[in-house]
Amino acid sequence: MEACKIKNLYDLEHTLAKDLLLELTYPWEALPKIKEFILKIGPTLDTSVYEKKGDDIWVAKDVVIAKTATLNGPLIVGPGTEIRPGAFIRGSAIIGADCVIGNSTEIKNDIIFDHVQVPHYNYVGDSVLGYYSHMGAGSITSNVKSDKTLVVVKDTDGNKIETGLKKFGAMLGDHVEVGCNTVLNPGTVVGRNTNIYPVSCVRGVVPQNSIVKHSAGAVIVAKETV
Repeated sequence: MEACKIKNLYDLEHTLAKDLLLELTYPWEALPKIKEFILKIGPTLDTSVYEKKGDDIWVAKDVVIAKTATLNGPLIVGPGTEIRPGAFIRGSAIIGADCVIGNSTEIKNDIIFDHVQVPHYNYVGDSVLGYYSHMGAGSITSNVKSDKTLVVVKDTDGNKIETGLKKFGAMLGDHVEVGCNTVLNPGTVVGRNTNIYPVSCVRGVVPQNSIVKHSAGAVIVAKETV
């Protein structure tokens, strides 16, 4: 499925995970490799920009971290990012430059590109969020199926990719907007420049340049026709 390939979802110039993603075809293939990749590149980061704040935690010196935020490694946080009160970073996360990790937001095993905002009550687990993507208040990535079986990526034409992963949240392309209180089900892939309306329940592959208007039948409208 071409729509799910890294080259069609992301501009890799906007993440420290570029070298990892360049080796792969689909973004979810990076999920089991994030921890090891951080441990590899963390000690090589420019010490004029980053400082080591704890075991396997590298944070840019200008990052603003609320006193009540919790940061666990392995972790990299890029310049200009803000981590707000009550944020819980569980580890194995690469967070880019000029991001917002908001109040009571939980991050776990993610690649978060530059200029991403997850600012209010979000859960983002086992996911890749592209450049300038934004998740509205209360929107979450559901990363484990209710029957605990392995996640399969499916598109509307009936094509399937077996991922071999039990934990798989969502792959958001660059410039994706997710509305408030939306649930992105395990194995969701959303193409670039797509808007998802609030209070939606999304699954499968959403083409780029789409609008997801509601969840009842995963109604998708091409932007140019709206």
